[in-house]
Amino acid sequence: MRYRLTFVVGLALGYVLGTKAGRERYEQLKNSARQVAHNPAVRNTAETAAQQGRQFAGKAYHAVSDKVGDRVPDSVAQRVRSLRDHNVNGAGGDDWGTSNT
Repeated sequence: MRYRLTFVVGLALGYVLGTKAGRERYEQLKNSARQVAHNPAVRNTAETAAQQGRQFAGKAYHAVSDKVGDRVPDSVAQRVRSLRDHNVNGAGGDDWGTSNT
């Protein structure tokens, strides 16, 4: 309950501060965020982090599957296999728009 109350208070405070700042400040923040997102260094760092995350997830999958083995329900195992087959070894694109370059 305490966390819910804190969240609601934070939401209300953000709304009040946001409305006082106005549309002009919102547009200014949006343009700044867009410039950062289009910066080649930021994009390369994000793609590198995504690629490393995929590699880590693959290693974690193998470690967990070795320990869990056949104790996973068939429905879960089939879903994991279908996802793995859909994106073989991370070679395809993902749903987040990043590439493997």
